Amino acid sequence: MRWWSAANFVSNAGTWMQLTVQNLLVLHITGSAAATGLSMSVQAAPALFVSLLGGAAVDRWPRKLTVTVSQALLGAVAFTTALLVALDRIDMTALLVLAGVTGVIATVDGPACALLGNDLVPVEDVPSAIGVGALVHSAGRLAGTALAGVTVGFLGTSAAYAANGLSFLFVAAVVPFLRPVPGAAGEPAAGARAVPARAGMTVREGLSFFARRPRLVALAGITGLSSVFGRNYGLTLAVLVTGPLAGGAGAFGTVSTVLAVGGILGAVLGARLRRPSVRTVGLLAAGGALLQVVAGLSPSLAVLLVLVLPMAIVESVSDTAGTAVLQTDPPPHLRGRVLGVWSSVGTVWSLGGPPLLGLLMEWAGARGALVAGGLLIAGSIGAGLLLRRHREPAPLTLPAKDGDVTGREALSTAA
Repeated sequence: MRWWSAANFVSNAGTWMQLTVQNLLVLHITGSAAATGLSMSVQAAPALFVSLLGGAAVDRWPRKLTVTVSQALLGAVAFTTALLVALDRIDMTALLVLAGVTGVIATVDGPACALLGNDLVPVEDVPSAIGVGALVHSAGRLAGTALAGVTVGFLGTSAAYAANGLSFLFVAAVVPFLRPVPGAAGEPAAGARAVPARAGMTVREGLSFFARRPRLVALAGITGLSSVFGRNYGLTLAVLVTGPLAGGAGAFGTVSTVLAVGGILGAVLGARLRRPSVRTVGLLAAGGALLQVVAGLSPSLAVLLVLVLPMAIVESVSDTAGTAVLQTDPPPHLRGRVLGVWSSVGTVWSLGGPPLLGLLMEWAGARGALVAGGLLIAGSIGAGLLLRRHREPAPLTLPAKDGDVTGREALSTAA
């Protein structure tokens, strides 16, 4: 697990370095911010249409082999881009094609890497492994973003792509030496029912399981509401800080830094979860939404900074708990396809959420969007919890009668 975490840190740093450099490269080629957004959308779009097939592939193929091949392919794409940039043969068409290919490979690589990491620890430690993964991701993001400018300044743009290619090859080289823990989440326990033949693993099974599993549907609803109305802080807080609070770019940079620190602290706390549940995710999301309401009413930047830290911590712990439920609730032979369904649904939120939130901000302003969004999230989760409680059958207690066997509870336990 230590080797896997080190490999993921290197890979995440390389990926964020490339993403940062890619945005700068598109701006250099086209001079258009819209073109930059288009390149990001092209890379994300395959998750909407291909993730179901990618998840089925993860369930069908050996996991370690899948990760090794997908990482090697991502490395090949990065090296190809580096070569084109070095030879000054890159243009917008080539960049969009390479971004699309990267997005397609990622539909397989994402769930395969997530589930392989879970296989390296006992089932009860999966939430901790997910928390460590979130911590590694955050640290890699900070390191990669910082290294991007240094690398381009001293070695050039192509060097950043080449470095990312090497980071993928490092992961591919580590994978063959990883040994899954006996009885881990990815391996059926002794005496478990037989897993269906790989040839019969269809996309429909994953869709059917997800749709018929109330806790997964509830988790999707909570995460969807939070993603659209509660977590686009790069948009809502940017407008709040630069508008009503009369701050500048430096002030928003400070807010972003506090959010990043809170995310890291939340990942550490989330790694201590032992038995996360959808109820836990809902309560955390509702608590974060209420903090968001108060943040929307902040009279000054200082008050906002005080609130932003717990908001980020609660969000990070909630994400860790939700990911743990998502990756451990389905049976092992269905987890890849369930993650594929989740990726498709999540892409809908990520593509449709910002426009919806933008419309809300146009109508109600930054403060109104934060307050209305927070109340909508907290109210919806509260209503869902109350509805679930009313639907649960109340325990039936029968009065004892003469002649009843005593110690019935002990006998029941023994039976």
